Amino acid sequence: MEHTDRATAASGLGRRSLIGALGAGVLGAASGVPASAAQDRPSPSRPERADLRPAFLGTYGNGIISCTYDTTTGALTRRGGFPGVTDPSFLAVSPDGKVLYSLDNGGQQGAVRAFAIGKDGALSPLGPAQSTGGANVTHLSVHPAGRHLLSANYGAGSVAAHRVNADGSVGARTALVQHTGSGPDPGRQEGPHAHQIITDPRGRHVFAVDLGTDKVYTYRLDTASGTLRPVSEARSVAGAGPRHMVFHPTAPYAYVANELNSTITVYGHDPATGVLTRGESRPTVPGGSGAAVRNYPAEVAISSDGRFLYLSNRGHESIARFAVTADGSGLRLMDTVSSGGSWPRHISLAPSGTLLFAANQYGRTVGVFSVNRDTGALSPSGPPFTTSSLGCALPL
Repeated sequence: MEHTDRATAASGLGRRSLIGALGAGVLGAASGVPASAAQDRPSPSRPERADLRPAFLGTYGNGIISCTYDTTTGALTRRGGFPGVTDPSFLAVSPDGKVLYSLDNGGQQGAVRAFAIGKDGALSPLGPAQSTGGANVTHLSVHPAGRHLLSANYGAGSVAAHRVNADGSVGARTALVQHTGSGPDPGRQEGPHAHQIITDPRGRHVFAVDLGTDKVYTYRLDTASGTLRPVSEARSVAGAGPRHMVFHPTAPYAYVANELNSTITVYGHDPATGVLTRGESRPTVPGGSGAAVRNYPAEVAISSDGRFLYLSNRGHESIARFAVTADGSGLRLMDTVSSGGSWPRHISLAPSGTLLFAANQYGRTVGVFSVNRDTGALSPSGPPFTTSSLGCALPL
């Protein structure tokens, strides 16, 4: 759910355009991590200790927070940050690991901006913020070639592309595509609400997930001109409200988290054409639609070997673990664990695959979990890290 307070969440009606009122304290397209981040993140400017790596927190009301994390325990230490950006609720890193990209919702239209990553995650602005051409930008990702930045405007129901300059700064907008349509939920699907935009693991097609129209759109990015050409559309179950997706690292399948009916759906993926074909859907919490608490799935991530999939549940306040079955075409819910806070908006696997971080928006914590690589099981690794209202936790 995008920018929703507790009373709204309980009723499932309406939305707020700004989350800043909550007070100060988001798979890259490749799989193996949440759908906003790159799978094999290169090393950025590292801390002096070899067992520490940078992590960045995108917040509501407190800008970007820079941390380091212990690569064994996941323990986070705040190092600094950049407060002068409004509600950077999603973050992404360049393919070379040297530039951090963030959302900026300080104006009537959303914007994206870039920061050079220095020692201990120190951030230095690179160029000005660039408008995304629509209200309430909610997601961004870097095309695998590193020359374009993709963004999704939730409020406007549109997606955009920007050129990335040689120094990593965000250049001119090269594409703006408006979605049209609606869904059966009058409170949440009165019009298009683009929630995510990513690229498939081979870098051939771009995919935009739209909660408002119950569709996943396939585009082709022209890497010379930066334009987005529509290719196909895949429709979800009516009223499902598709939010975020992730691709299997090797098999021709994608997995879409549906916010409004608390399910996850498997889609067949034709890498040559970009066409998605809807398959089975599974509940994301034990008891499914009969669960006592209304639940809103948010983020989805997959292990680098494609054997386990993880999903954050808001309302149930948990991280679900699924076994990926039938060579990628099936999912089986194995268990859930507490997210270490309230309203886990985002989850992210560390590049090692041995740690998972959960950004709890209302709880203002980061839950840190050890990942058993053999079983996929999650175990809390120390107490949650207390911080600000969170949209994203991105370990590098």
